[in-house]
Amino acid sequence: MDASLSVVLPACDEEANIQTAVARCMGVLPGLVRDFEVIVVDDGSTDGTAEVVQRLVDEHHPRVRLLRHPRNLGYGAAIANGFGEARSDLIFVTDSDNQFDVGELEWFLPLIADCDVVVGFRVYRYDTVLRSIASWCYNRLVNVLFRVHVRDIDCAFKLFRREVIRKVDVESDDFFIDTEIVARARKWNFRIIEKGVRHYPRVAGETTVRASDVPRTLRTVARMWQHIYFPRRGQIEAMQTHRTALANEIVESPPRARATGAA
Repeated sequence: MDASLSVVLPACDEEANIQTAVARCMGVLPGLVRDFEVIVVDDGSTDGTAEVVQRLVDEHHPRVRLLRHPRNLGYGAAIANGFGEARSDLIFVTDSDNQFDVGELEWFLPLIADCDVVVGFRVYRYDTVLRSIASWCYNRLVNVLFRVHVRDIDCAFKLFRREVIRKVDVESDDFFIDTEIVARARKWNFRIIEKGVRHYPRVAGETTVRASDVPRTLRTVARMWQHIYFPRRGQIEAMQTHRTALANEIVESPPRARATGAA
C-alpha cells in the first residue's frame, strides 16, 4: 500500500512481551506499507520494558522510537501521547501483550481506502466468562448512548486516518479512551467500519483491568456523554490544557551512540 503507517504500542510492565511485539511489527510492516514507524510508549514501567525497547531503538532507529513517561499516567495518556507524536498518514494502535496478530493489518489497510476508522472486533475472546459478559453489557450501553454501532469497542486493534486523530481531541487517561475516541469520531461523522480479528491468550505478564473498575467506568461513561453532547463552558479549554500537560511529560529516548575504534 502506498501509504505511511505509525504503530502505537502502549506498554506498562511488558518486559516479557515488548520485544516480540516490536519484532512482529518489524517483520510484517515492510510488506504492507511504503513507510512505517513503531512508537512504544512506556507508561512509567517499573520493570525492564524501557531498557528492552532502548536496545531496539539503538538497532532500528528511526523505525522504532521510545517515548517514556517518568511516572504512570494511564493507558489513555499513553495512547494519546503516542498519537500526538505519530508522523504518518495512517495510525494504528494495539496493545503490547501479543494477544493480536499485527499481520492481520493486511486485511484492514484496504478498508481504510473507503472509510476513516477501522475498528477490530474479537471473533473469539480469550477472557474469563465474567469479563466477557461485562464487556457485552458495556458494548450495548455504549452503542445506545453514543450511537457508535460497533460490537467490541474496547478491542485494541484500531486503524485511523491521520485527520481523525488531528480532529478528535480526547481527555481520557485510562481504558475509556477506546470508547471516547470512537464516540467522538462518530460525533464528527467520520466513517467507521468493523473487521474481525483473532484474539490469542496472554502468555506473559498480566492485565491491569479489574472488576473494581466497573463503577468508575460507569461514572466515566456518564461524564463523557455530557462532555461530548452537552459541553459546558470551559470544558474544551480545560481538556486542551490537560492534554498539553500530559504531552509535556514525554521523554523521547534517542539511540545511544555506538562505540567505534579499537580498544
